[in-house]
Amino acid sequence: MGLGSAVALNMIDMIGVGPFITLPLIVTAMGGPQALLGWILGAAFSMCDGLVWAELGAAMPEAGGSYYYLKEIYGPSHLGRMVSFLFVWQLTFSAPLSIASGCIGLSLYAGYLFPGLQPTLAQHTFFAKVPLLGTMDASVLVTRGTFLAMFVCLFAVFLLYRRITVIARLTKLLWFGVVGTLLWVIIAGLTHFNAHLAFHFPPDAFKLTPSFFTGLGAAMLVATYDYWGAYNICFLGGEVRNPERTIPRAVLYSIAIVAVLYILMNTSVLGVIPWQELTSTSQTGTHDFVISLLMQRVYGHWAGYLVSLLIIWTAFASVFSLLLGYSRVPYAAACDGNYFKVFSKLHSEHKFPHISLLVLGGVAMFFCLLRLKDLIAALVVIRILLQFLLQAVGVIILRFRRPDLPRPFRMWFYPFPAVLAAVGFLYILISRPNFLKEFRYAAVLLIAGIAIYLVRSWQRREWPFSRTASTVQDGMRLGKDDSSVAAFLRWRK
Repeated sequence: MGLGSAVALNMIDMIGVGPFITLPLIVTAMGGPQALLGWILGAAFSMCDGLVWAELGAAMPEAGGSYYYLKEIYGPSHLGRMVSFLFVWQLTFSAPLSIASGCIGLSLYAGYLFPGLQPTLAQHTFFAKVPLLGTMDASVLVTRGTFLAMFVCLFAVFLLYRRITVIARLTKLLWFGVVGTLLWVIIAGLTHFNAHLAFHFPPDAFKLTPSFFTGLGAAMLVATYDYWGAYNICFLGGEVRNPERTIPRAVLYSIAIVAVLYILMNTSVLGVIPWQELTSTSQTGTHDFVISLLMQRVYGHWAGYLVSLLIIWTAFASVFSLLLGYSRVPYAAACDGNYFKVFSKLHSEHKFPHISLLVLGGVAMFFCLLRLKDLIAALVVIRILLQFLLQAVGVIILRFRRPDLPRPFRMWFYPFPAVLAAVGFLYILISRPNFLKEFRYAAVLLIAGIAIYLVRSWQRREWPFSRTASTVQDGMRLGKDDSSVAAFLRWRK
């Protein structure tokens, strides 16, 4: 892949269906058009995190991205190996969460075209008490659209059974639909813009109260979800031309372009649809396809139908991109001997990691049963705790550990972007209502992952259950003869 394909891949991953389904969530969290602040701060925060990815991606352009970064940061032999295993373990769950959110978003806009997809068939909340962590809950919601979401995931897996060169061409085709949809929405909103609606702030909208910061935290969590994906090219580092230059440019270009598009779209929508309507809790379900409603008011029903089709195209492009990038990560770890061996298998003809692709696609189909809002919150918290915080801090650690490491791209204004990214992640984690709910999910994944890693290490007599070479050297210094050392080595083997 070259720079054009890399930027296109990142952008369709970032945009997807996210901004079209989460705009009402951000406006509700902030309680008015000041929600624009969430998009702006989210863009700045995303750029700080993007600089972390740019430096690491240029220095270590490998298939698997974060797997190699974390292993190198925290030591490739001991702690780093466990941290990188835990990253792949959580990705086996968080990647399908992200994929499922795109599939559900697609089904919501399909509900505008086919209202028969909207009625709820079944819903239930499951509770489980976990020792020391408290009560965990998960809400299942099944509609006819749920089955459509599952089919979309299956169809994306089918299309990805191709060589990477064919996929690069498909990526560019999907990109045109994504950007064209966003531009049409922006133009429609701006040409029918009502400034009084867009900037009709409620009383005390910017008063710095605890509720303001709590709302901002909730809004930034959703905005973070919408901006994520600029790093997708890092997971395909081994399949990129001139990765030392292409990866940093692709990451930063895609963030800058998407930030402008998001801010313009948010402003244009608020200039047509009152924010009070976006925060409405009515049972009509129109908040699920707010962009279709906007185009219907501006041009008529035909425009609502057409934009729904385009958003469905955009959502599918995101699902396609996510499955492509994430399927390379468990494969890379398995090839390194640090994940389940079955993930290292390649397709006999097209030479892509088909087992990894099938597993992630299957888990994503299962997650389509969950509520969209819960999916997004769980995804963001798990990723922050078990990946993004470790990388933001880790890029600084790596500067001390490996000053000799070639760095074709160096973070601008080092170390401030990495520090701001880490602080921003912590703020998003704790400045939200009921923030402990997703913490419990992450804790269970972490504990289970550590347990699995330790069992595998014990079976293989690897760290922390193996003795190091220094033990042999100590024995020799103590005067033990060569035969005893040889016997010890045979015992270790």
